[in-house]
Amino acid sequence: MSDNKKRGFFSKLGGFIDAARRWTLNIIFLVIVGGIAMAIFSSVKEVSVPDRAVLVLAPEGVVVDQLSAVDAFTQLSAQGLPQETLLADLIEAVNLASDDSRIEVLLLKLDDLDHIGMSKTLELSEAIQGFRENGKTIVATANHYNQDQYLLASFADQIFVHNMGGVGIEGFAVIRNYFREAIDKLKIRFHVFKVGNFKSAVEPLLRNDMSDAAKEANRAWLNQLWSLYRDTVVERRGISIGKFDEYVNRIDHVMTEVGGDAAQAALDYGLVDGIVSRPVLREMLIERVGENDEGSFQQSYFRDYLALNRSLLIEVKESVGIIVASGNIVDGERPEGSIGGDSLARLIRKARLDQDIKAVVLRIDSGGGSAFASEVIRAELQKLQEAGKPLVVSMGSMAASGGYWIAAGADEVWATPATLTGSIGIFGAFPTVDNMLQDLGVSTDGVGTTAVAGKLRPDLPLDPILASAIQSGVEYGYRRFINIVANGRNKLVEQVEPIAEGRVWSGVDAQQLGLVDKLGGLQQAVNSAASLVGLDPADTRLLSLPLSPEEELMRMLLGSGFVKTALSASSPLVSVLNSVLPAWRDVLALKDSRGVYAYCLMCVAP
Repeated sequence: MSDNKKRGFFSKLGGFIDAARRWTLNIIFLVIVGGIAMAIFSSVKEVSVPDRAVLVLAPEGVVVDQLSAVDAFTQLSAQGLPQETLLADLIEAVNLASDDSRIEVLLLKLDDLDHIGMSKTLELSEAIQGFRENGKTIVATANHYNQDQYLLASFADQIFVHNMGGVGIEGFAVIRNYFREAIDKLKIRFHVFKVGNFKSAVEPLLRNDMSDAAKEANRAWLNQLWSLYRDTVVERRGISIGKFDEYVNRIDHVMTEVGGDAAQAALDYGLVDGIVSRPVLREMLIERVGENDEGSFQQSYFRDYLALNRSLLIEVKESVGIIVASGNIVDGERPEGSIGGDSLARLIRKARLDQDIKAVVLRIDSGGGSAFASEVIRAELQKLQEAGKPLVVSMGSMAASGGYWIAAGADEVWATPATLTGSIGIFGAFPTVDNMLQDLGVSTDGVGTTAVAGKLRPDLPLDPILASAIQSGVEYGYRRFINIVANGRNKLVEQVEPIAEGRVWSGVDAQQLGLVDKLGGLQQAVNSAASLVGLDPADTRLLSLPLSPEEELMRMLLGSGFVKTALSASSPLVSVLNSVLPAWRDVLALKDSRGVYAYCLMCVAP
């Protein structure tokens, strides 16, 4: 067989294998979706809200501003439950229940909550406070409260913990590994290009410890956020700062006093109101609202409650459009849960051309990423404003580095007190391993047509010409960033430079420095945007790019409260999924490429 015929044969064979693979994946997808649907609909009962009921607010996994549009099956944990919960869903459910005479109690069931963060907790607490002001009761329960869960629980009227549980509070810290000595032993050289004394993301490559500048910057925002956490708990629980500090800093002494009983320690120090078992809590709530057919208290799970209420909603015409920008900022098209420069710009352009969208609220929850993608997004936002549509930015847990790049030019910038923002700086790093290779007996040599041809390689020393050129590009990017902030915030460059240099600020400090206009959550930002165009704050529309039919179907199924029953850990379907999904992910990984992007690595929101 000739070489051409061989190539043609193998090309056809490869095409056949690829087509077979795609058909197999589609069949697997349909079988699994069909199985999920059958499991759900076979367990469906008529859902209604009892005349007296408890709204069960049970966030699962990580509370986010936008669900990740990854392979739908990765939305399922080992127990078959969604691993992400929308903050907007939690707030909407509480707000609806506030005015619903059938809902008497809000139960914060926090066992399955992995992380919500201070910023999102403060936003949700505003809805909880509105529920309380309507004369209703909030109860929190968990087997054991971690620090994140407990801040949310502190907004309840009563906090109960299991007799085998407790409350774990330790404070906030930034702890990192440093690799300078290991890198030296491996004879790897990292060439770092940066501007800004506080842009410390590359320090682990260059040092064996945290620099004094990084300690100063980190200590400032950590202390401020910790003070906010402590003051919130102390005020909500009516205990002294001294008692709170003793519980945290002398936990060994505290535990010794109670013989190691963590639940009793939490009760003694006023962090909880009672130590109750699950049956006792159930009986307490039955006494309050009555018993249902399953021997539990009359209740409505928040996802079911939302589904019932949303079926009654009528979409308004003239609206404030809400766009969510959540995740790392990267180039090109990206699904929800990350920010693609091209895809987000396309969504902003869609809002600009939609005559019914009168203003836009951009909700940012991002530590940044690609400077190029950030600029693509910022330019499209500028076009939106030039079209006469106000732009209001609402910062979530963080809007730092590239996240602040796209925020700076807004007509108004809102942040919560706990938002991490700023980090106005640029950096890059390029490793070379020529010394390591030489020790192994590997040499690199050759010729080129110019002074720099073929020189940007990790197995060659970094050429001084290229090093100088890269540094110049980084410095240009920093100057551009500074100018964007200065123009957007109506400041002189000289006023921005001292508050830049890669330093991270809390929302409170950012407002004082003029990087943020006002403190408040998404709802306050929406209210402000609506007032700018004379609309009712209720006239909003969440804008998003269309999902694929598969994504739409899976999101609908995963958003149903019935999934909790149909996809329980004991379900045979879950056993099948747990055996099939690893292989599914491996197949998808064959055609999925991911990059690693530099951004505000220190911005891990408490």
